[in-house]
Amino acid sequence: MAELTYRDAVARGIAQEMERDNRVVFLGEDIGKAGGVFKTTVGLYEKFGPLRVRDTPISEQAILGAAMGAAMTGLRPIAEIMFADFLAVCFDYVANEMSKLRYMTNGQLSCPLVIRTGNGGGVRFGAQHSQSIENWTMMIPGIKVVAPSSPVDVIGLMAAAVRDPDPVIFHEHKALYAIKGDVPDGEIIDRLGTAKILRPGRDCTIVALALMVPRALQAAETLASEHGIDAEVIDLRSLVPLDTQAILGSVARTHRLFTVEENPRLCGWGAEIVSIVADEAFYDLDGPPVRITTPHIPLPAADILEDIALPTVDRIVERVSKSMQA
Repeated sequence: MAELTYRDAVARGIAQEMERDNRVVFLGEDIGKAGGVFKTTVGLYEKFGPLRVRDTPISEQAILGAAMGAAMTGLRPIAEIMFADFLAVCFDYVANEMSKLRYMTNGQLSCPLVIRTGNGGGVRFGAQHSQSIENWTMMIPGIKVVAPSSPVDVIGLMAAAVRDPDPVIFHEHKALYAIKGDVPDGEIIDRLGTAKILRPGRDCTIVALALMVPRALQAAETLASEHGIDAEVIDLRSLVPLDTQAILGSVARTHRLFTVEENPRLCGWGAEIVSIVADEAFYDLDGPPVRITTPHIPLPAADILEDIALPTVDRIVERVSKSMQA
């Protein structure tokens, strides 16, 4: 057992898969000798060499085009798009090419690749480098989407993503890179499409993702100590596939649902979860589901404004306690 930061877990997860399978190659901007702009790939170039760890030009289209071609011809590439916002630059490859390949070739070709990307706000990078874009990616048929919140989940879900036969977008939250967590020794393998109940509770269900997970856990402790509300906290981890059984089972026990979402409110992933619960567990609910979100605005760079925009522990506590008392 070792204590690793989230950023070091990224490097360990990639290294684990590159050691296991020599078809795994890694490409992106400044991932080689520089060790990544967020220092998430330190040591990989030295360990695996320039043939398998390749620095690319500053061209998101070139990165994903090369990765898709490599995947189609038998490799298992990991491609880094430094900031999730810039998936917009190469969105045609994601939405129209790699996601449709298996379907349009009737299974003759597959596209086993992972797109790693730094997602989310909280680190003062402004409107073009701070977006939380899980909802952009989960809407595309043929793409799998994960967003781990802990170092051990980074490694396990990276293994699952690399070994999957289809394209996976792997959202790493920039504001979590410095957090630490215990990680077992040896190979770690997880499974896509599985949520985790991190805090059992009886009074309400709080569903969260990535940076919002530690905030939801902290809010749950405050709700218990100051308001007598025992909240169950679910870390979704995976949006596609989505662990609907974990969500529905929790709501059946607690009878109340809250989602905590960093992405802007309009068309956020929480809306999909609320829709599923309304369709399949309406009579289990004792009150309307509540979404706690970022407003539908470009994220400000100023620290005080960014902090106001993103869901905070205090805002989660306030919304849950008021709703539970209504």
